[in-house]
Amino acid sequence: MTISHPPTSSNRSIDPTNIDPADPVALTAALVACRSVTPADDGALGVVGAVLARLGFTCHRMTFTAPGTPDIDNLYARLGAAGPNLCFAGHTDVVPAGDEAAWTSPPFAAAIRDGVLYGRGAVDMKGAIACFIAATARYRARHPSAAIGSLSFLITGDEEGPSINGTVKVLDWLHERGERLDACLVGEPTNPARLGDEIKIGRRGSVNGELTVHGVQGHAAYPAKAENPVPKLVAMLNRLSSVVIDRGTEHFEPSNLEVTVIDMPNRATNVIPAMARATFNIRYNDLHSRASIEAWVRLQCEASARANRARYDLAFSGTGEVFRTAPVAGTSAGQLVGTLSEAVRDVTGRTPALTTGGGTSDARFIHSVCPVVEFGLVNATIHKVDEQVPVADLDALTAIYERFIAGYFGSAA
Repeated sequence: MTISHPPTSSNRSIDPTNIDPADPVALTAALVACRSVTPADDGALGVVGAVLARLGFTCHRMTFTAPGTPDIDNLYARLGAAGPNLCFAGHTDVVPAGDEAAWTSPPFAAAIRDGVLYGRGAVDMKGAIACFIAATARYRARHPSAAIGSLSFLITGDEEGPSINGTVKVLDWLHERGERLDACLVGEPTNPARLGDEIKIGRRGSVNGELTVHGVQGHAAYPAKAENPVPKLVAMLNRLSSVVIDRGTEHFEPSNLEVTVIDMPNRATNVIPAMARATFNIRYNDLHSRASIEAWVRLQCEASARANRARYDLAFSGTGEVFRTAPVAGTSAGQLVGTLSEAVRDVTGRTPALTTGGGTSDARFIHSVCPVVEFGLVNATIHKVDEQVPVADLDALTAIYERFIAGYFGSAA
């Protein structure tokens, strides 16, 4: 279901008409002030849409829904109708603040102290959204008559959540409209220590598994009259965790399986439970596909089950195949990576490493539509108490994004 409506802000403390579109600090502060913990929006998309509308963008707000998931607000905004269409993708939703009393200032106050802006989402990734808006405003001011093709923004509200009613459905909506993305920059925080350290040009695939081992409930004093599923589950998990999946490839880290939850519906110390359950996550490289990884898991589980006479069920969930935007000269992917790398070098003096590590992002959906890269702020404080970004980094990232836009469209920065 799609609902289009004008870009407005439900957070009445923020007036987007008073924000300078070329000021990344003011934009970041306005966005951080929105308590947009997934799936809430709290006016964040309204701020983005209102500022982009002032810059001449045509904005589409849409809400998508699916059974068993929260409704999610999304925004697609485009300036221009010609190609190529360079898209900036990101998310305004954030993870919970945690213990707000542990913060040195309220997590949604966007306090600035000693040249550092504090707040949930400042780095992941409201700051990058603000910087790309500011870069767009500055570029258009310097090149008011440049034939640039199109610039667009694809901003979702559930990247930190189930990622069902967000980017993937906006991409479907664009396809139905016949709109094409030619290249995309995702503003995730990619730098481990300093701005300019890394550009992400790919990600490992990700899949979740849920393993349930069945037994027979009984009294702990009479184990012969019961069937304890816990040792059998432990044996299966031990096999899954200890067997080496691979040792990595030229462009990707080794695949790894991590057990994340172990649970059983029993808290009595003298009762053997009827079942035991565990969930695990696998990050896999380009030696594998989702299908081959699932087949590998089934093979390990079946081998352990035969050895331990275990009865079990196995289910998989999650999205995200492995991908890599190969920086081959003369291709659109090569142009995208090369232009961004040059912009980073021009501003920071650093040559960014082209990496594929870390978790997943919405680039996992976008890569099937167009070449995609990721570059944003320093990720040292994401999801932490006192998430923070130096004001100087917001200014520098804006300069990088402006040079990137200029380079992509062949204009002088």
